[in-house]
Amino acid sequence: MVARPTRLEDHHIAARLADLDGWSLIERKLTKQFRFEDFVGAFGFMSQVALVAERMNHHPDWRNVYARVDVELTTHDAGGVTELDFQLAARMDELAR
Repeated sequence: MVARPTRLEDHHIAARLADLDGWSLIERKLTKQFRFEDFVGAFGFMSQVALVAERMNHHPDWRNVYARVDVELTTHDAGGVTELDFQLAARMDELAR
């Protein structure tokens, strides 16, 4: 049985945010806006992230408008931000490069 993720305390979240580029904590969610050259770039990024998220069984809340992808990460089962959110955020940053 896989251990259920635990919500991180605010001071842990603040410390971990320093390791991520461009991510913020807004309304108890990790948030970031990614920008690409065009719709194909944005959609390609979302397709890559979808495969990673499915393997992690941890899915982002996101919105795509043309070349922009707005992301919010939180672990609904835990009631806030967990280590899973930071892992997915780091993978998203890698894929966006």
